[in-house]
Amino acid sequence: MRTTVLLLLACLPCLPTPAGAQASRVNRCTTAQGETVFTDRSCDALGATTRMPARVPQVGNTGMFRAGCARRLSELTGQIRDAVSTRDVNRLSSIYLWNNVSDATANHIIGRLETVVQRPLIDIAPVYSDAVDVAPASLTVPGSTDPLPAPVARPRPIGLRLEQTLANSVTPARTVFGLRRQYGCFWITL
Repeated sequence: MRTTVLLLLACLPCLPTPAGAQASRVNRCTTAQGETVFTDRSCDALGATTRMPARVPQVGNTGMFRAGCARRLSELTGQIRDAVSTRDVNRLSSIYLWNNVSDATANHIIGRLETVVQRPLIDIAPVYSDAVDVAPASLTVPGSTDPLPAPVARPRPIGLRLEQTLANSVTPARTVFGLRRQYGCFWITL
């Protein structure tokens, strides 16, 4: 009995596979009436034309698919605006830095993000540190006695402040997200 089972298992790869079981390519075609047809035959055989899905410009998070992360602060603020305007907590949570967050903390954070997306957005403003970097007072050019003023370094924001109102109200509400730069991208934290 055991040798019969082993012999049958050894012969299985030799058996022909049915034509329907073979992998085939699925084509997306458009008929003359403008209908979309999915087929394993060529579009020409149906009297239709090949139709590729429309390309969506990928700048930051546009739509359901995200091509990459926000590499500029303006992209991050645009993603926050989009998430709040569509009241999409999942979109907002996709730009949150979830490193080292426990399950209980994650549930709390999602609740806070849900509250943020439910409020009407008025403005997003950068938050700067109170500490001011000290720059040299002047620079001298070699061969010159006249000092040049030191270049003014723009301070980097450490957070983003969302100015909102409570739902169905004019009462102001404010949320401050921390900013983190990791993996070459900007992320928000609470």
